[in-house]
Amino acid sequence: MRLRGSLAVFAVLLSIGIFGFMSVENFSLIDAIYFSIVTMATVGYGDIHPQTDIGKLLALIIIVGGVGTFLGVIASITDVLVNRREETRRRQKLDMVTGLFFSEMGNELLKRFTHMDPETETLHHILEISSEWKSRDFEKARKALRKYHLVVDSRRGDMPALRDYLQQKAELLLRLIENPAIQEHENFTDLLHAVFHLRDELMHRKGLPALADADRKHLEGDVARIYKLLIFEWLRYMQYLKGSYGYLFSLAQRTNPFDPEADAAVEEP
Repeated sequence: MRLRGSLAVFAVLLSIGIFGFMSVENFSLIDAIYFSIVTMATVGYGDIHPQTDIGKLLALIIIVGGVGTFLGVIASITDVLVNRREETRRRQKLDMVTGLFFSEMGNELLKRFTHMDPETETLHHILEISSEWKSRDFEKARKALRKYHLVVDSRRGDMPALRDYLQQKAELLLRLIENPAIQEHENFTDLLHAVFHLRDELMHRKGLPALADADRKHLEGDVARIYKLLIFEWLRYMQYLKGSYGYLFSLAQRTNPFDPEADAAVEEP
């Protein structure tokens, strides 16, 4: 926004200078452009200068208004370039942390949750990612996921084992949520908070195998919240690997948590 504003003011002043010097000083178009720019940039070669009083006043206006605008444009462009570089570094750090999460915990959670999903075959069809996928294929998958009716049936899974697993990963979750790179990614932060919440809910229940229907539905809602966030974050991470790290993408593709027959072993072509 700042760069656009500076460019707009710069363009207005430059236009005023060009048309003003052409009208008042009878400069050619090229001379008017040349004089206006060297004036705004404070270069001032002196080879062209106004002859009339009105032209000199116009030059003063261009100097006063244009110098600050010109410097503002340069400063804004520098800020944009620096910010983009910093943003790239932040994204790289975030993707490294995301990769650690899925390697140490996320993929396993997805496998456990797919066991509770009676429609997992539909999900597998949507997320059957291959090396041929392009950006449009990932976007198509996202649109399909938004329409996908996610259902969780905790009776199909092992809730006590899920509780124990989350408890084992408590230290990892704490380290992840304390990482400053995570705090800049709202969706991933929400995911970690949701996992922590489910862990706490499960830890406060002693009779997990025999839950009342209302309580079971409550826990299934907590699982569904994590499940949905995990799916979208996994898809985003897969797209990142596809574009940046082909060898990591190859392994992630072969260990697709939505594929019940997934195998890390490389098959003969």
